[in-house]
Amino acid sequence: MKYVLSLSSCLCWICLLGINSSLWGQDRPFPIEQLPIQAVFTDQPIVLDGKLDEEVWKQAGEAKDFHQYFPDDKSLANDQTEVRFTYNEDFLYVAIICHSPDDQYMITSLRRDFRGSNNDGVTLVFDPFLDQTNAFFFGLTPFGVMREGLIFNGGNDRRDFSGSWDNKWYAESKVYDKYWIGEIAIPFKTLRFKEGSKKWKFNAYRIDTHENERSSWTHIPRNQNVFSLAFMGDLVFEKPLQKAGGNVSLIPYLAGGIAKDFEEGEPANFTSGVGADAKVAVSSSLNLDLTFNPDFSQVEVDRQVTNLDRFEIFFPERRQFFLENADLFSNFGVNRVRPFFSRRIGIAYDSVAEANTQVRIPFGARLSGKLNRDWRVGLLNMTTQAQQEVGIPTTNYTVAAVQRRVFQRSNVGGIMVNRQTFGEGLSSFSRIAGVDYNHATVDNKWAGKVFYHRSFSSEQEDDAFSHGLNIGYNSLRFEGEWNHQWVGAGYDAPTGFVPRTGFFRMSPRVEVKWFPESKHINRFTLEAEGDYLADREVGKLDHEYSFNITFRFQNQSFLFLRARNTYTYLTSDFDPSRSDGVELLEGTDYNYSGVGFWYRSDSRKLLSVQLEGYVGEYFNGNRQSVGGQLTFRAQPYALISVNFNYNHIDLPEPYATADLFLIGPRIDLTFTRKLFFTTFIQYNNQVDNLNINARLQWRFKPVSDLFIVYTDNYYPSDFSVKTRALVLKLTYWLNL
Repeated sequence: MKYVLSLSSCLCWICLLGINSSLWGQDRPFPIEQLPIQAVFTDQPIVLDGKLDEEVWKQAGEAKDFHQYFPDDKSLANDQTEVRFTYNEDFLYVAIICHSPDDQYMITSLRRDFRGSNNDGVTLVFDPFLDQTNAFFFGLTPFGVMREGLIFNGGNDRRDFSGSWDNKWYAESKVYDKYWIGEIAIPFKTLRFKEGSKKWKFNAYRIDTHENERSSWTHIPRNQNVFSLAFMGDLVFEKPLQKAGGNVSLIPYLAGGIAKDFEEGEPANFTSGVGADAKVAVSSSLNLDLTFNPDFSQVEVDRQVTNLDRFEIFFPERRQFFLENADLFSNFGVNRVRPFFSRRIGIAYDSVAEANTQVRIPFGARLSGKLNRDWRVGLLNMTTQAQQEVGIPTTNYTVAAVQRRVFQRSNVGGIMVNRQTFGEGLSSFSRIAGVDYNHATVDNKWAGKVFYHRSFSSEQEDDAFSHGLNIGYNSLRFEGEWNHQWVGAGYDAPTGFVPRTGFFRMSPRVEVKWFPESKHINRFTLEAEGDYLADREVGKLDHEYSFNITFRFQNQSFLFLRARNTYTYLTSDFDPSRSDGVELLEGTDYNYSGVGFWYRSDSRKLLSVQLEGYVGEYFNGNRQSVGGQLTFRAQPYALISVNFNYNHIDLPEPYATADLFLIGPRIDLTFTRKLFFTTFIQYNNQVDNLNINARLQWRFKPVSDLFIVYTDNYYPSDFSVKTRALVLKLTYWLNL
């Protein structure tokens, strides 16, 4: 507890720095209620050149009078933005005019799907079904770099924003004296909407790094996410929208490679593959995804982490086949209690090697989308091929989901997951059925969910259920949240993400926010949160109580301070050093405290840094850790970063003392908007591995790529090679 007490006295002084007489910001009325924008129909050809010299742009509907979101939300933006709309039978055309006092713009690279927070640019958000729950977004920078993605669950959480979805659209931009112009053409085939509709929900937000300003067309309170779908305006079309003709896309791939396992001493293994994905628009709002012999090898390697946890680490889905309407399948339950996790498909346990391995998927299909404004449906079916010699059976995965909109921004959903294995002595089934209610008020002050799921398996056990409740309140001054989950010991979710069963968990949180009139501090928060786990047999299993202080500064740097107390009851033997040392015994318990911090500097600078650290007790010993990332930007062609993490774990005899290192230099080069090269090194002494990965990507046409990927894995001690691989993959997007 000495760490907690010493931190508390220091934080009291820190809280007073940079805050002048007006600690609380003042409420002001909503600045401007935006009128609907009309998109005018045109037969005139539009050339994407950033000039806006077509006559129709003079009559086009216009969104203007953007509101400031950061650093304040009480006035119009200093640098204004205008967004204009026109359309024909095939394309929605958008013109963007961004005013700026000079021509200094920030961009991290020329690579598509840039992160918005570190780039000048405008992001357009479209909600074709007016449900303020799901939306498409399209972003553009002054240098013509594009990004697209999906927003789901109302954009209530930062995790409800995904840039992994790809599709075809077109854009160009041009920089002028004190402003820049972007022109965008989005095929109606790319979007999902109701045939005959005349109105969509729409918003746009802009990041202006030189002015240090973020703004949006509709007024969004700064305690909400800038991409929240609760705060949108109307885009009205002059003529009803028609179905965009035949809409079938074929995405074939050709892949080949060579790999060698030097540890086993086997000859090089040559691989090749041919397959395809297809997208078929059953209607303007319902899509059928098909995949034939898919190559689910990732051309981007997961970033390694130091694992000090007793349970599995979550890595997000990146495979394109699963991404559109992904929330319809994957958003049931809550984090770490998910009945369906798509990354389980295509992975099986090799009983000979005693490790997970990839298995072939001959065919898969997925139907998903909107039936109308109120109903969404999803159906997925995939079968993986057997490898009987290593104990892997043929496995079929079927997932069905349905969602019904209720009230204005809430919904009720149901899911059924079936995993069925076939083979002599290997036949079994595991099924889950469940229902979720997701709640969000019109003003987004209240949001939450409640769910109940039940599993059924060939070896059915008692307590085969999971239940959870989440309710949160978010206002300008206060945030509060209540979470609880109850997961039975017999709950079986092999196609889900449930690292732990047999517990009841409570996780309350309360936060108080101040927005001082200060030149240095933009936001200051005090937060208390708890996490308590128990079961029927032992009682309390774990707790983690923390007191947090957060400073967000006017230059967008960020400081987070935490004092934490942890209790752990071991339900199995465990080595806290994760170094194969002597294990602490099952049935023992530990109470330990410590302090930590997380800091991010102003990312607009060419050189920026993130740092985090912890010092304190750890089980029956102590731990000190430091980590972070150093980033250098040579705009716009190079981004060089170094990730690092060091943990010193000091446990008393006979238990282990360990020094865990992880370092990952990365060089990201973007020669043009079509040619990219990335190379990185990951050294992790926890798994005794040095990984080198180099990837060349040529995007020769929209959503059509050539990848060349080279990977080496070494023993760090003598640099002897473990494995080596070279992979070539070609994909082509063809509209039929």
